[in-house]
Amino acid sequence: MPSPLFADRPAPQLPAHDAVDDLIHRTRRLRGDVDAVRRDAVIVDEDDPQLRWQRALCELAVHHLDTLDEHLGQLRAGLPGPGAEDTAPEGDKAPEDPRAGSLLSRVGSAEWNLLTDESSWSEELYEIFGRPLGSAPLSLDDLPSVLLPEDQPVLTAMVTGCLVDGRPMDGEFRIVRPDGGTRTLHMTGEPVLDTEGCTASMWAVLRDVSELRRSEQAVTRSRASVQREERTERRMAVELQETVLPPWRGSLRLPPKGPGALDIAAHYLPSASSGLIGGDWYDAMELPDGRTLLTVGDLTGHGIPATSAMAMLLGALRGMAVAGIEPGALMGHLNQVLETSVQPALGSALCCRFDAGTSVLSWAQAGHPAPVLFRGGAGRILPPPDGMLLGAAPQAVFEQDEVRLFPGDVLVLHTDGLTRRGDRGAGPEALFALAPRFAEARTAQECVRGVVEEFGGTERLDDACVLVARIGA
Repeated sequence: MPSPLFADRPAPQLPAHDAVDDLIHRTRRLRGDVDAVRRDAVIVDEDDPQLRWQRALCELAVHHLDTLDEHLGQLRAGLPGPGAEDTAPEGDKAPEDPRAGSLLSRVGSAEWNLLTDESSWSEELYEIFGRPLGSAPLSLDDLPSVLLPEDQPVLTAMVTGCLVDGRPMDGEFRIVRPDGGTRTLHMTGEPVLDTEGCTASMWAVLRDVSELRRSEQAVTRSRASVQREERTERRMAVELQETVLPPWRGSLRLPPKGPGALDIAAHYLPSASSGLIGGDWYDAMELPDGRTLLTVGDLTGHGIPATSAMAMLLGALRGMAVAGIEPGALMGHLNQVLETSVQPALGSALCCRFDAGTSVLSWAQAGHPAPVLFRGGAGRILPPPDGMLLGAAPQAVFEQDEVRLFPGDVLVLHTDGLTRRGDRGAGPEALFALAPRFAEARTAQECVRGVVEEFGGTERLDDACVLVARIGA
């Protein structure tokens, strides 16, 4: 049914038939591309909420494109031109869909004449409402009787605003069909004015959006399931972390050992986007022989798997350090632990052992940023010995190096994510810029505070850990 026009409104220009054909062409091509993505998104694990959410999004996109294709086809059928036959290239034919021609994408129209009390419905509207073709269409007074009770005020407000105030209608409500089925309809319409500017009738277009709304609800439910899963995993990871891992803030308290001893502080910096705890860690421990173990590292992954692997790795690392294994050999054994674990993971680590009696720091690294030494108001990266990622090669050999430290030196150990930022100053230069502040600091905690102020902003791309060790005077 063509739309009546306002008496004082000129008829709009109809789109060209070729332009609509081009839109159909592009819609069907896009539909094919989305359908290919949907086929690739086959759910292997039905219990994975993330995959269910992705699948629901694909389904929703396909529904939108199917509806758009149907509407463009109806538009082309009503335009002057080559005719209603499908002239789109064979390669752009929409795939066969069992829903084609059903209620799911049908659009109907109606007009209610206020002067004669006559109602006129299109054939499609009869099908949408499930009423026999040729039966009396529902009047405006009878229309609310087929709506769910809670939706009747919505329709009343729409109709009143249209007829009394001359406002266009745009809203949704649910109807109950004679067969007991419930459908969701989107109704748009406007008043039709006579030559004197008074409302003579009301014209409306009603579209069945039931399946579209179900798809949207499926996406919402799936997304909510993903969020619940993430919150649960994060809570469990935090509980595991608090049980078996070092605290993520404040000083790491070690017994004081007099001049030349280490003052240690550390901090964990989460990324702005990470919803789960990452695989970064730091640790400090006094060994039975009086030396001090310092480690930082990073494992791939987030959440419980990363936290579990981290706990296993720290336990192994501490046990081997207590047994007196040197940092280089310790890295090799740690590599074998990761390689033979039930859930293999790649990672990087830095292991240091400081002897306060000799002031010598022995250290080895596995694919990890080297320590940064600050002395005399300047910073430099210690030349790293050879080392590759943990878990990358079963028989990897990790070399060890040594450096002598002096009172007032500040040693900074950090994971790779600390200086990897998207703004100005990214990289080790930004860390070197803190050298004057470190020279004035009296405690390791003051140094950590400076690092957090410089690198702990919301623009962080990755999780990171930093550990500062200051040599006492």
